[in-house]
Amino acid sequence: MSYLSGKTVYLRAVEPEDLDTLYRYENDPLLWPYGNTLAPYSRFALQEYLKHAQDDIFQTRQLRLMIVRSDDDRPVGIIDLFDFEPHHARAAVGILVFPGEQHRGIGSEALELLSDYAFGVLHLHQLYAHIPESNTFSRRLFSRCGYTECGRLNEWLRTAPQQYENVIVVQKTEA
Repeated sequence: MSYLSGKTVYLRAVEPEDLDTLYRYENDPLLWPYGNTLAPYSRFALQEYLKHAQDDIFQTRQLRLMIVRSDDDRPVGIIDLFDFEPHHARAAVGILVFPGEQHRGIGSEALELLSDYAFGVLHLHQLYAHIPESNTFSRRLFSRCGYTECGRLNEWLRTAPQQYENVIVVQKTEA
């Protein structure tokens, strides 16, 4: 079984040629509220990141993979394991399917591939994600992929100087 290859997409390591793609999405201020970024990344900083992106997940505590269409080898998204905690056998999951590629099943397939890899190769016990309460598309995606809502973090994300949004915590445990 190939853990990182599906019917329409496969997951691969980040390569130097992905620099422009990473630069575009890491520097999109509309995406910043979903992460912990408040400032743009320089090309130099991303090049340095790419030098170490192949390091062992047990060392870096994160793994970033490109979601790639099988039919034309074109990147259509990014998926991450981060806050990896080997002692407790868990990691957080983040996913971005690029605009124009959404609502085609790509996110579901990529999330399933990542889950199979995390449970089958890394031997994790659980995966989790923090999803803004208003992000109904992402909540449905994770639900379809076997994640269950297990909590709410009130006013967790700042969306404006005096405005906050709740986050829904979802998790999936090894079957």
